[in-house]
Amino acid sequence: MPNASQHLARPLAIIILVSAACLFAANHVAARVAFDDGTGVLLAILTRGSLAFLMMLTLVLAQGHRLSIPAGKRRWQLLLGAMIAGQSLCLYSAVARIPVAVALLLVNTWPLLYALLTWLLGGRRPTLRYALIMTVILVGLVMVLDLGTWLADPTAMGPSWLPGVIMAESAALFFAVAIWVTENRLSQLPGAVRSVFTMVTVLALMAIGGGLGIVPGGLNLPQSQAGWIALASLATLYGTASTVLFVLVPRLNMARNAPVMNLEPVASLFLGFVILGQVLAPVQLLGGAVVLSGIIWLSVMRKA
Repeated sequence: MPNASQHLARPLAIIILVSAACLFAANHVAARVAFDDGTGVLLAILTRGSLAFLMMLTLVLAQGHRLSIPAGKRRWQLLLGAMIAGQSLCLYSAVARIPVAVALLLVNTWPLLYALLTWLLGGRRPTLRYALIMTVILVGLVMVLDLGTWLADPTAMGPSWLPGVIMAESAALFFAVAIWVTENRLSQLPGAVRSVFTMVTVLALMAIGGGLGIVPGGLNLPQSQAGWIALASLATLYGTASTVLFVLVPRLNMARNAPVMNLEPVASLFLGFVILGQVLAPVQLLGGAVVLSGIIWLSVMRKA
């Protein structure tokens, strides 16, 4: 486990996480455009994963690292790759089935799962102040997403609501496990090397899934130029965000700063308004202010 002295200054860590959240949000908006144009889920993951792999491989070569994993770390590296593959498949499957904002709300419960997992595995117990901040952020997210209206009319989510919800929450669990493995079992590996092997595992599993036809229509091509542009955009946005996050995560003190990533659904709503023409209700704007207030509270707090 990394020492406190290895962590980046908290304001810098907050800025990095906010930037990553916005990039991931833009990736999901682009993904929704691509899926609406007929793009297959596996094709989207393979495309974005290939670009991310090339970015990470470039980092490895530029930094002069050896592409090898110590024998005692190989099973953990394989587990990390499998978790990211599961998270990717479940998240994009959820985005394709239920409203993007709903999917991201559920996926962004991963910091709660991460804190509980860390505690259960012998790590730091979440403090009351941490729990209070998480509660404020989650209340704000419920307002942003107007969840009460959706729950009052489940048909608004479409016929695939329950499978989408299950997939989104599964993605949250996969990602929480991935972050725990990264911080507690693989933090001593160079970030770029770890990320290269992670992407190799993701690409291999997605290729196998596509070859076996596990996901019907998973390799379908976009049907128009807009779909191709969206596919290229989601790959670029994801590749950039994931490279930054997985390279730096051991130094970002995720146990304290993970709630910052809850900005992602809020950013998705604003990007959805600009790109997709989605209109934000007053309660959603108020919820966005609540979430941002919670993030600011977290960033200025000395000890979570």
